Parts: sequence; C-alpha cells; structure tokens
Amino acid sequence: MARKLEDIRNIGIVAHIDAGKTTLTERLLFYTKTSHRLGEVDRGTTITDFDPEEQERGITIYSAAVSFTWRDVTVNLIDTPGHVDFTAEVERSLRVLDGAVVVFSAREGVEAQSETVWRQADKYGVPRIALVNKLDREGADFFGTIDQIEKRLGAKPLVLQVPQGMGPPHVKDPFRGIVDLVEMQLLTFPPKDEALAGGAALAAVTKAPIPAELADVAGEYREHLVSTLFDFSDEIAELALNDAPIPPDLMRKAIRQATIRRKVVPILAGSALDCIGIQPVLDAIAWYLPSPADVPPVEGLDPAKKVATTISRPPDPKAPFSGLVFKIIAEKHGDLYFVRVYSGTLAAGSRAWNPLRQKKENIAQLWHVQADRREQIQEAFAGDIVGVIGPRASITGDTLCDAASPILLESIRFPETVISMAIEPDTSLERKKLADVLEMMKRQDPTFRAVESEETGQTLISGMGELHLEVIRHRLERDFKLKCRVHKPRVSYKETLERPATVTGSINRQVGGQNLVASVTLRAEATAEQKPVTVEQGWFPESEHLGSLAALMTESVREAAERGGLKGCPLWGVRIVVLESPIPDPPPSDVAVRMAAAEAIDRLLEAAGSVLLEPVMRVEVTVPEEHLGDVINDLQQRRAIITNTEIRGGANVLTAEAPLASMFGYSAAVRSVSQGRASFTMAPLKYGPAPAAAAEAFV
Repeated sequence: MARKLEDIRNIGIVAHIDAGKTTLTERLLFYTKTSHRLGEVDRGTTITDFDPEEQERGITIYSAAVSFTWRDVTVNLIDTPGHVDFTAEVERSLRVLDGAVVVFSAREGVEAQSETVWRQADKYGVPRIALVNKLDREGADFFGTIDQIEKRLGAKPLVLQVPQGMGPPHVKDPFRGIVDLVEMQLLTFPPKDEALAGGAALAAVTKAPIPAELADVAGEYREHLVSTLFDFSDEIAELALNDAPIPPDLMRKAIRQATIRRKVVPILAGSALDCIGIQPVLDAIAWYLPSPADVPPVEGLDPAKKVATTISRPPDPKAPFSGLVFKIIAEKHGDLYFVRVYSGTLAAGSRAWNPLRQKKENIAQLWHVQADRREQIQEAFAGDIVGVIGPRASITGDTLCDAASPILLESIRFPETVISMAIEPDTSLERKKLADVLEMMKRQDPTFRAVESEETGQTLISGMGELHLEVIRHRLERDFKLKCRVHKPRVSYKETLERPATVTGSINRQVGGQNLVASVTLRAEATAEQKPVTVEQGWFPESEHLGSLAALMTESVREAAERGGLKGCPLWGVRIVVLESPIPDPPPSDVAVRMAAAEAIDRLLEAAGSVLLEPVMRVEVTVPEEHLGDVINDLQQRRAIITNTEIRGGANVLTAEAPLASMFGYSAAVRSVSQGRASFTMAPLKYGPAPAAAAEAFV
C-alpha cells in the first residue's frame, strides 16, 4: 500500500571529505532504532560504508541508500562520498532527491568540495539544511563558518541554533549544548557513553532555560530569525509587532515554506561524533525538508512529438508510471538498477518502456535496499526509491515509464574524465575477462571510461583522478582476481581552435557506379565555455525535404567533429554552425553528405589550426604557518598560480590553480615539505593552454 506522500522525505547527506557525513548517518540510524550498534568510520564498522575498500580507507566511495522512521515520517537517505574523484555519486544522487543535509566542519569551514556539492544542489534546485559539525574540535568557529556559507556560497543562512561553548573538553568554554532559537531553550545531551549504554530510547534531550551568559547572543539571533520570517508569514509579523508570543509550530511552518522555496538555509549546530545535536537534525529533516508532494510535478519531453513538447507527471500513485534510473550495481546474477519513482505505481513482474532506447524492460523483481541488505517487495509507488532487477538495455540517466503514456525525463550529465592510464592483463587468456569486467564497470560508473587503443592494442582506462583509478585497479584484483600491469597515469588533453574559420567540404566522385556529389559549409570558433564541441544548425529551409537535409548535414558534422582535432584529442570549447550549402540536382545521398561533412571538418582543422589544452585543477592546501613558504615554493615549481590565501580554523589555506600534469604524486610531496602537517584537496577546474613541450609530444 502506498504511503502518504506528505510522510516521505527523500534526502541526501553531502559535504566535503572528512566533514562527518557517514558518522552523522550512523547516529541518525542509531537514534531511530534502525541500527542497534553505533558504527565508527575509523574502525570500518559503519553500515553505509560496507565496501572493503571504503572500510580500509575510512572514506565513502559509493553512495549508499538507507531508510528509517522519525516522527511518523519515512526518510529515504543517501549517504554520498566527499572526495572529488567520486563526485558522480553526488551528482546522480542530487538529481533524484527532494532535499539535502549539507555538513560543514566547524574547524575547516566551507572547503573546496563543499562549494562543488553546493553548486550541484543549486543546479538541481534541491532545498537544503546545513549542520555545522565538529564543534567539539580545537579551533571550531560556528559563526565564522556561517559567514563563509553566506559569502562563499551566496546562501542566506537562517540560524536556528547557537552552540553553548566551542572546542574540546580541555578548553575554558567547551562545546556542551545547543540553544534552540525556535523554542528559546537550552538543549543538552547525555554523554556519548551514557547514550550508547542506555540505547536510543534513553538518549533523551534535556531542556532548560537559556543561561545568562548566552542570553545576548541568543536574543540577537532570535530577533534575526523572527524578522526574516516576516516575509513568509504575516501572522508572525503581526505577533512580533505586538510583542506577543510566537507559537513554535507557527515558526516551523514559516521556516518550512522558506526552506522549500530555497529562500533560506536553516543552520543547525552539533557534534556527530559525540552524539550532540542528532535528534534536532532528525527533527529538522521531518519539519523543514520537502516531501515528494511539496516539489513541483516532474517535467519531461513527449517522445511521441517531433517538436520538443514539455509534459509533466504529478507525484500521484494513480498517475501513469514514470521513473529515472540513477545508479546501477553490476552483479553476476543480474544488475541492480536504482530507480526513483516520480509518478504512478511500479509492480514486480511487469514491463516498463524506455523511450530513449525504444525498448521494453522487464521488471522482474523489486527490492527495498538498506545499505548492503535487501528486502523484496511487490510494488513501488510515487516518491519511492527502489532497486529493480530485470532491465538490460537501460543505463544511468535513462527514463522508465508507462508505454501507453511515455515521457522522457531529463537525464544526468556527468563531468569529463581528466586522467587515464594503460592497463593490460598478465596473460593473454585473461584479456576477454578483463574486457567483460571493464564493460560491467562502465555500466556501474558513468565517469569511468575504458577503450582499446588501435595503435598499441593496450586498454586505456580513464577517470576523475588518481584515487579513482586506484580504486578501480584494486577492485579488479580483489573482486575479480585479475592481475593487471598498469602504466604511468597521463592526463586527458583536449584541443580547441586557434582562430575562427569558415570552410566548405565537397565530394564529387563515383563509388560503386554511384555518383556522389555534396557540399557542406560551416563556420567555427573557439568559445570560453568549458564543455565539449557543440554543433548547431544555422540553416532552416522552409521545405520539409530540405529541412531534413539540413538536419542530416548537422548530424554528419557532429559525428565528424567527435573524431577529435589535429592531434587526435577531443575538441573542447568549440562552436560549429552549419551554414546554407548549395544543393545539387538530384539532391545528395546520405553517404555523400557524410563524406562532405568529414571533408569540411578536415578543412576546418587545417584552416583554423589547433591549440592543445590541459586540465587545470583547483587546489586547496591547509598548512601551518611555519611550512607555508615551503608549500608555496613547491606549488610554484609545479606551474601553479596562487589565487588566494586566508586563515581558517587557525591554519593557512592556500587556493591555487595548477595543471594536473604537474600534480601527480603531490600527496607524498606535500607531506614531505610540511613534515606531514599539511592536507590538500584537488578538483577539476577548467581546461587551459598546455605548454609547448606537451604540444610537441603529439607531433
């Protein structure tokens, strides 16, 4: 039976690496009695980090789905990775979620990956709440972190709690409680050991009057909270102007409206490791984040119409079924497809239509997935996230829907790979097994590429970073018992045009007794856009026949452009417009048009010339003052440009732009120059011109 949509929350926990996402998830599961033991990341005992590689490294690599109930609300939660190499897991999770909890470390503040996940949430219009975590750490700065959220992320923080003290137990005023600004009470929590001994039922929150030393700061932030809510509730404004008490439920209703409309970001305080502030986070998820009924009906294209026509599906179990495949786990006995059901009902043993592949897919089994445990179910309804076994043709980002009422939902776009390495099996007997396994991994991970080089016969695997490829290699050895030789990683170069050009490609020859005559004219230029080559149709004839011919020219040019530039690298930041071309009589065949388009691209590359581009990374290094100079010198030797320095959490934070080619092995190097005291993060930023030496290597 379908649950009430209002009582469902589909949310994700996202953050920078080491901000405490997985620890928070463990506490949420414990306090909702979903788990009866408290897993620890450092011990490899967490529920959501169940993969051996995750347990060994102490980081999240794969997003994991879990469900629990709090205040009669069913929460479907996805714990996502924080490391930039696995950003695809965040991307696909946010695409199908209705809300998110963003975790910030009170010591480090807004870090590089914090900005990345925030932009991803903005892209998909996901309402969110924020937890300033780790307030028990040395150098924790709650109010400084809020300031960074406002300035660096362009958000409007709405502070709902302020901490009582900050820092570890040995400081003068350690973190020990939270002031709730909605009810204007001090919340304190039993020590972690007591909470564990008594179980979740006895881990009660103690409420008390606000101490005198916190009265001023609580009053200041309460006043700001109430005045912000004036815009969302006339009733609150009227009560405030009359100095009348404002009921907490009325405030929560206004906060919920403002959060769902993405006008504010509620800010909470806590320490997940010490079990402080967990119950208020659960309350905030239930009170402030949207249900499937609160978000607009999902929109997509009508695949039956040739002209792009937008249609929508309400989140109603009785509406025609529509869902999106957002993750695939490749398994021996049948791949498990994670599907977000947006509308209608999906039944086990039925069939669904994939409008993009034009194929019917079997829905053999439906599963409710709880991390690495599963429970078989017979039906899934609008608002549900389920595992499906049976489809074969679908890939990540594909739509499944009712064949009688088709809809094509927006797919998921993933970033381009930036690094590759050659890999080959130890024996020729294992070559086919390696090819099959890599094909399976490509289905599972949309940011992983594997192609066989025609020149060398080697297999090139590409990913988002050194760690990404290292995890892939370890998995080949551990899970599939494949011993492979790997070669030094290399960067994935691109090419752009040196100058604009307008050219015409022509074909006039006889092939197999057939006269092939055609010409294609195009104009191209380099753009500042950080994306692959785009091909546009700049010629729109009135007759249907010529319109089809113009569309064929455009498609043929697109196919030819995807072969790459003069140096064999993919074209990047290039805009090509197909112009009006002379039409021979009789009109050209498809083969002639494709040959003319290929000729046009060849002429374009000769006329425009090419510039080799290399991936440039955004690097953020946190380093103590005494090692700052050594770290800067090392970065400058790597062709890095320092763009910003600031003090954060008592340490210097350097932001730089550095070419990926010079950053291989930086992890060991930065530890060496800082005596192990510096840490860094690195994320793809853009493609920029490569040095002459790199370009000469392609000659």
